[in-house]
Amino acid sequence: MAQVKLYNQKAESIGEETLNDKVFAVKIKEDLVHQAMVTQMANERKVLAHTKDRSEVRGGGKKPWKQKGTGRARSGSSRSPIWIGGGVTFGPQKDRNFTMKMNKKMKQAALCMALSDKLASNCLVILDKIELPEFKTRAFSTVVRSIETNVLNLEKKSKRSVLVILSAKQDTAFISGRNLVGVEVVNIDNINIVDILKYRNVILTVDGVKKLEKTYVK
Repeated sequence: MAQVKLYNQKAESIGEETLNDKVFAVKIKEDLVHQAMVTQMANERKVLAHTKDRSEVRGGGKKPWKQKGTGRARSGSSRSPIWIGGGVTFGPQKDRNFTMKMNKKMKQAALCMALSDKLASNCLVILDKIELPEFKTRAFSTVVRSIETNVLNLEKKSKRSVLVILSAKQDTAFISGRNLVGVEVVNIDNINIVDILKYRNVILTVDGVKKLEKTYVK
């Protein structure tokens, strides 16, 4: 069991929190983390590129000229792939499927590895709670800035990259932080490995820690 400092919204140390080693001290397997990341990105991929073959191109119903006697090569449709304006022979199609499968235990293990790496890199901050009295982007930005300056020891000019994980549905905090550049606010039920790897620093509440340990420690 690892002991880490516990902070409040003002970045003041108010004690210590015990973290379960099965979630926050897992041995890193880069291949598994990479596989989980690629699987999630592939399943979120949208098929946009699509070309029409000769059956989908409009027109071409009438034979351009008679079969024989013109001196030209025979042709049955003006929408042939060798004609300008014709269909494409081997172009990308919208019915392609990029989905990949990965079992649940592997996904959970990869997520724990990503969290363990954040803790080992001193990029994970545990707060007692995040509460805002009103919808105010500036107030949420102040909380994040206090953590960056006093806990993570980042300079004010440094590029912001923070993932804030809320333990429950908090519309005030979620709406107040959604417009901040370099800040992503997600619910504990929606955390995923891509977001954890994408953002350099992670802010997590005590309730979030307990939910993670309840979910991933069997």
